[in-house]
Amino acid sequence: MTVRTIKDTLIIQTVKKLFMDCNYYIGDDIMASLKNAKNNEKSPVGQSVLNQLIQNNEIAGNEDIPICQDTGMAVLFVEYGDKVVIDGEMSFAEAVNEGVRQAYIEGYLRKSVVSDPVFDRINTKDNTPAIIYTDIVSGDKIKFTVSCKGFGSENMSAIKMLTPSAGIEGVKSFILDTVRYAGPNPCPPIIVGVGIGGTFDKAAQLAKKATIRPINIKNPDKRFADLENELLVAINNMGFGPAGLGGNTTALGVNIETYPTHIAGMPVAVNICCHAARHKETVI
Repeated sequence: MTVRTIKDTLIIQTVKKLFMDCNYYIGDDIMASLKNAKNNEKSPVGQSVLNQLIQNNEIAGNEDIPICQDTGMAVLFVEYGDKVVIDGEMSFAEAVNEGVRQAYIEGYLRKSVVSDPVFDRINTKDNTPAIIYTDIVSGDKIKFTVSCKGFGSENMSAIKMLTPSAGIEGVKSFILDTVRYAGPNPCPPIIVGVGIGGTFDKAAQLAKKATIRPINIKNPDKRFADLENELLVAINNMGFGPAGLGGNTTALGVNIETYPTHIAGMPVAVNICCHAARHKETVI
């Protein structure tokens, strides 16, 4: 396979469109799940909240306006073909950030990134830099999977370095305790992303990626798919309900991603995402 050249301008325009679309148009998986939840919600108040969320998403898509006032931090999972070379004045990362910058400025999206996390906390005014996770894969294409991650739900996330002796019950307890502690704070109904395995940092990355997986696609391993379903039932039985006002729809989905780990460890991370689970993907 010969080397393929991709212009930096194509990277910019692709990323720009992804993040504008991500903020304006909710995914079909989320809309279908919200409509199904409304039909199965036992609380009249919960039904009303779900109906408002559905209407909000429809208005946002029809009028090209943000689904939520928190337009999130830009997160990208990139599968970068090893036969791709970027042509232009910018590096790949620079082009990605320029795409994010243009999307948030020209798309009238709220800029929520501060340059220093502790002391100055000065707004960068263009929502950069983005969080970019890159896997080098075989081929001459680049696949982008992106998310606009709001922090009302991000702040409710957690990680725990379990040991193998904790077993599956320890895994379940930590996940459920994290969601129970979060309560109504992450704007339910939520999507619960779970990462199990790897290292401390890998587990968190897996959990983040899990929130982006469409909720109508289950883990290919039946054991983990069954665990996803079991946890979803347990979470919805907590009764927080839509907007935390009570009901049987606290979560729309639980997605689990796994990775091999060390014989002495079993890291588990939980990344919570609100109902505005904004994700888009494309390949160039």
